[in-house]
Amino acid sequence: MRVIRDYEFVEDIDKGSSVAIGNFDGVHLGHQSVIDLARKEAKAHQASLGILTFEPHPRSYFAPQAPAFRLMGPEARETRLEKLGIDLLYEMNFNASLSELTPEEFAQKIICDGLALKHVVIGADFCFGKGRLGNVTDLQRFGEEMGFGVTIAPLIAAGLSEVSSTSIRKALYEGRPRDAAAQLGHWHRIEGPVIGGEQRGRELGYPTANMSMDGLHLPKLGVYAVLVDILDGPYKGTHHGAASLGVRPMFGENAANLETFLFDFAGDLYGTNLSVALVDFLRPELSFDGLQALIDQMAVDCDQARRILSAP
Repeated sequence: MRVIRDYEFVEDIDKGSSVAIGNFDGVHLGHQSVIDLARKEAKAHQASLGILTFEPHPRSYFAPQAPAFRLMGPEARETRLEKLGIDLLYEMNFNASLSELTPEEFAQKIICDGLALKHVVIGADFCFGKGRLGNVTDLQRFGEEMGFGVTIAPLIAAGLSEVSSTSIRKALYEGRPRDAAAQLGHWHRIEGPVIGGEQRGRELGYPTANMSMDGLHLPKLGVYAVLVDILDGPYKGTHHGAASLGVRPMFGENAANLETFLFDFAGDLYGTNLSVALVDFLRPELSFDGLQALIDQMAVDCDQARRILSAP
């Protein structure tokens, strides 16, 4: 998968694709349905399959001080999209210049002139251009005038609820990772490098791999049964484990991070990239009367996580 970040400097080989347009936060089932429609159009036009998205997320650009809301960072999104067989990721730099484009200018300068797209697929609630003034009807009209096709993907539901990043965030915030996974079509994963910590887990007999949660939506704080993919390095592979997501109240911390203990594993993971899938919520974050009470509870947590993860 090739990544293009500037619509004004695009090689001819990277033009003329069929794309799905959106932010694709989480790459959930609704996003996947939009991508599948773009895939059909790509085959029909004998074109490459692309994604047109934006970085930073426009919501982050306009409200940088707002609480973190993203389900995944750009690297995790890129990994997930590549697994879906995307040929081209047009990850446009969302800046002041792009934010000022009117809906018609967006269609002309980016879709038509810059990327020369053959076909675009959008969700039924898609809005675009300065002030989000453009809608699906506008884009269809611009497509007729400028020579690109437009398909509107219907919203889809999982169970009784509409699939959306908002409802997925709610499920995670309430400690329901399996309900989130039902809408995502995959486990919710936290990806990133292992960072240095205080090594308290090692001292307690449970060495953990620490990961930052900066910029990401916080699921319910507490302990989870997790599946861990080590993405690079000599220990590359998949492991079972238990992870604590929280602020470590016993030790006076206040910035949330993810601390993951891999079962039956010994090795140095500093600097290695992990993908940690939240499978089941075990318990909320707690304060304990002493270290021994914490150690005893960690043993209980790990036993419970092992049972969950070994179940068929």
